[in-house]
Amino acid sequence: MSRRSSIGRFTAQLFALLAIFVAWEWSVWLFEISHDKLPPLSVVLSTMWFDRAPLAAAVGTTLLEAVLGLMAGTATGVVSGIAFSRSRLLERMFLPYFVASQAIPIIAFGAIIIMWFGNGIASKVIIALYLSFFPVAVNTLRGIRSVGEGEIGLLRSFGASPTAILFKLQLPAALPSIMTAVRLGASLALVGAIVGEWFGASQGLGVVLLMAMFDYRIPQLWAGILLTGLTGVSLYAAIVFLHKRIAWWQVEA
Repeated sequence: MSRRSSIGRFTAQLFALLAIFVAWEWSVWLFEISHDKLPPLSVVLSTMWFDRAPLAAAVGTTLLEAVLGLMAGTATGVVSGIAFSRSRLLERMFLPYFVASQAIPIIAFGAIIIMWFGNGIASKVIIALYLSFFPVAVNTLRGIRSVGEGEIGLLRSFGASPTAILFKLQLPAALPSIMTAVRLGASLALVGAIVGEWFGASQGLGVVLLMAMFDYRIPQLWAGILLTGLTGVSLYAAIVFLHKRIAWWQVEA
């Protein structure tokens, strides 16, 4: 993608965001929406400004949990995908259970994790790992399997070992697919961190949302929602940046 088209897309996205914000602000006044349901954006932004210190700390806590969980989930997913690519038996034995694990409601799984590991950061990281590792595992397996036998045979003819083939051919070929899965995993890890905070935490976006809901502080609730969205977008953008630097040969529209 050219620099000019990148700037054009960013400009279009920025204008779209501004349009949404303007529509939010004026719709509340125009349609006389109760502020108990949807406060004006100006009120939400004012709340964010006055509570900026605790909100910034909450964002930092949740972001740390999500990033650690995403990193652990990515590592777990890549190792699992490699193992499955090496052994059809392992794939047939464990992949169906990986699929089945994703059908377990995160609320049920999260409760067990909190009981086992307590209310510290470790439990939130594990929940984030649980949600983010599966797409990485599947895409790693698919990416490795996408390498043709002819390419593998060529390296073997030069005396390459299975390990050399894996690291010099198969993993580089799978990297674009892996990074695409990490994009998805970033959002899932953030959700996992927030859900983990709902079960018990002293700080984080999940705590902000939960306390605002219980105390019926609607501007604080919308501030937490807006910050959650901005945090998710920022994390996603960081993954996209890494994607372009690591898997630079993948051309995207």
